[in-house]
Amino acid sequence: MKKFGLVLAGGIAAIILLSSIGPMMGLLVSLALLYFIYKQFLKAESTGGKIALGIIGVIFLMASISNAPAIIGVAAAYILYLVYKNWGASKHTVIKEESDPFVNFEKQWNELKNY
Repeated sequence: MKKFGLVLAGGIAAIILLSSIGPMMGLLVSLALLYFIYKQFLKAESTGGKIALGIIGVIFLMASISNAPAIIGVAAAYILYLVYKNWGASKHTVIKEESDPFVNFEKQWNELKNY
């Protein structure tokens, strides 16, 4: 039952991630350009240059805000990562407990002490 839930969550997250790749790329490009415009704005010494870079910066800020649904795609990628990480977690822990003789010895020793 746990595997079914992981498959269901992973499938939904994969569909959401694939549908939001475009906005994610747009957000990445617009934020990168906004960062470089900000750096140039800080370096500019003339008032006209600062005004022009400020206007261009506002345009790219609006482009970044319009790609805000890409945050849902980032969340979907994180959910896919969690599904991948938890896919074999329960199986590996059970096998490790059963194959470790010291864990079994400790369990049996505690049972004998309780009697």
